[in-house]
Amino acid sequence: MRDLLPPLRPALVLAPMQAITDLPFMRVLARRSAPDWFVSEYFRVHPASSLNRHLLRAITENNTGRPVFAQMIGSDLPSLIRSAIALAAYPIAGIDLNLGCPAPIVCRKAAGGGLLRDPEAINRLLGGLRETVAGRFTVKTRVGYAHRDEFPVLLEIFRRHAIDGLAIHARTVAEGYQGGVHTACVRAAVSSLSCPVIANGNIVDVPTALAYHRQTAAAGLMIGRGAIRNPWIFGQIRAAAEGVVGVIPTYRDLFEYIQDLSTEIAREAPRFEPLGHVQRMKRTLGYISHGLDPAFEQAIRRCREPADFWSICEAHLASDAPLPSRPPADSRLFSGFAELEEGA
Repeated sequence: MRDLLPPLRPALVLAPMQAITDLPFMRVLARRSAPDWFVSEYFRVHPASSLNRHLLRAITENNTGRPVFAQMIGSDLPSLIRSAIALAAYPIAGIDLNLGCPAPIVCRKAAGGGLLRDPEAINRLLGGLRETVAGRFTVKTRVGYAHRDEFPVLLEIFRRHAIDGLAIHARTVAEGYQGGVHTACVRAAVSSLSCPVIANGNIVDVPTALAYHRQTAAAGLMIGRGAIRNPWIFGQIRAAAEGVVGVIPTYRDLFEYIQDLSTEIAREAPRFEPLGHVQRMKRTLGYISHGLDPAFEQAIRRCREPADFWSICEAHLASDAPLPSRPPADSRLFSGFAELEEGA
């Protein structure tokens, strides 16, 4: 992975978010500020699984000019090996194993973040996959299942298997997306591992990105919710690294972003269903509308019809005023980001 790192700034990576950061989103994001690489939504892997053709299109039809890592989630080693070999036939930048998803349904199946309860299982999976994957093999993890004190044991396992990169969402599975990130865990990984470490969690704007980087010396920064809310964020961070001011988006720019995303999602639908399309847009608007006018956020939540959706957007976003640079400090959707700067 070192060959993908920019020389004078941290690498910038889009965090995968299931059913949101798909091919249409990648295209729309890249038109505003592309990351240095993408990580796909995860391929669910089990004994009866096959490669999801819809997810594969984010690799085979990705015209953004950016590399894409294929992420897998599962706990059955033969199935993971089979899927890794199958994915290697496609133009991927590498294979990534998800050890961080906190969704209860995933953890109950001893996959994603649920695997962090069983370090020996992780040891077996990484050993088998490292022997199989000839190219780049990376891992995305959290710092523990119940407590960050679990992280040193996990870190030793990651070190043992010579992985090519480690992305750390620096919360535990139990913490979900609430509270501040444990920057000391990321810093410990940077000091202990020979591979690049990518810091994830709580980056909502340029100051939080720079603070996270200063506190950890991570080789890269991975952004998920913050990039959905602000698709200009990667370009803004690049500009800050160069000592210049980045794009300052307006409400009208946000409106155009929503329209662009709607068009891309509709174009990808096998059969366009207006009511279903509104529900799909609302899933993403939950991150975009948060922290703007509360009336806008509430109206979007309640609307059902396409005409209502667009009239609400136009009524609240047809303005050339600059957007708020960050969410509210007491946000639960973007929880604890202010602590990054406090610890800088």
